Amino acid sequence: MLSLIKLPRVFTINQVPKVFHEDSIMSGYRHPCSSATDCILSLFQLTNETLNIWTHFLPTWYFLWKLLTVVLMQAAWQDSFTWPLVVFLLSCCVYPLASSCAHTFSIMSVRARHICFFFDYGALSFYSLGSAITYSAYVFPDKWVNSIFHQCYIPMAVLNTVICTTLACYSRFPECQSPRFGKVLRIFAFAFPYLFDNIPLFYRVFLCVGEGCTDNDTSVLHYHHINLAFLTGFLFATHLPERLAPGSFDYIGHSHQLFHVCGILGTHFQMNAIEQDMVTRRQWLLTHSLPITMANTLGAGLLCVVLNLGIIVLFSLPLLSSPVSRERKATKASACN
Repeated sequence: MLSLIKLPRVFTINQVPKVFHEDSIMSGYRHPCSSATDCILSLFQLTNETLNIWTHFLPTWYFLWKLLTVVLMQAAWQDSFTWPLVVFLLSCCVYPLASSCAHTFSIMSVRARHICFFFDYGALSFYSLGSAITYSAYVFPDKWVNSIFHQCYIPMAVLNTVICTTLACYSRFPECQSPRFGKVLRIFAFAFPYLFDNIPLFYRVFLCVGEGCTDNDTSVLHYHHINLAFLTGFLFATHLPERLAPGSFDYIGHSHQLFHVCGILGTHFQMNAIEQDMVTRRQWLLTHSLPITMANTLGAGLLCVVLNLGIIVLFSLPLLSSPVSRERKATKASACN
């Protein structure tokens, strides 16, 4: 069937505007003014974005299955102790789906590229908060439970999502003039909430000794998640291996594909660790930990979504309302012929 459909043409780096360039990726670019239909058709041909899309689109359905399992089979709405897990699994569905959509449709125009990735960044911020909500409920070491830091943890995590989304969205604007600054700003935007969210976990598995350190079999899964998270950040920051051999990894094996795979595997181990902590520590946490309420679970998640959507709208409005500049007209004329 696909043999009867004319698939879109692919281009080299010299044939597309600079804003669409990827570091050390020399070929496999899609048309910089593709239609929505062309974007969807490109999913079924090999481009430098094909595996970026599928490595996040397919896991979305796995996490959706896990979410439905919790909601339907574990009667989540009748058991408030599972609410943090529901928020986390929902964020695990949203962030790979937003990423796959961003990579699919970001080639429609310069404006679409920015807005698509604004939503991608907002989804990652939501995932960060989902992680924090489950860590607060299930992962905090015994000796930190009910501490002042524990009580402030969720509000601070919500604030971090605002900072993360704002900095990440802003980082796209200076990117063409100063790519390094934009990249560093974006790395900081996502590293900061990750490091904050994991303070209780890092303390529990690396620093805490003696009574109250919650040393159990879950630590192995947490180690896997932490190692993959740092590998994910390393790949995103270094653009390895393609930087060592530009053009050799354009279609298969470049850093963004590996970044996606490591990120999903890390999320999988994180989910397993959270579920195991939730089961093994349930009785102790119900007795000693902060009460799990609608406000510090679903309410915090909803607030994060509303705030992030507001930030995305604020950054998108200038792109949607500003007149087309001469530079953009020239770009369009050269790219869309």
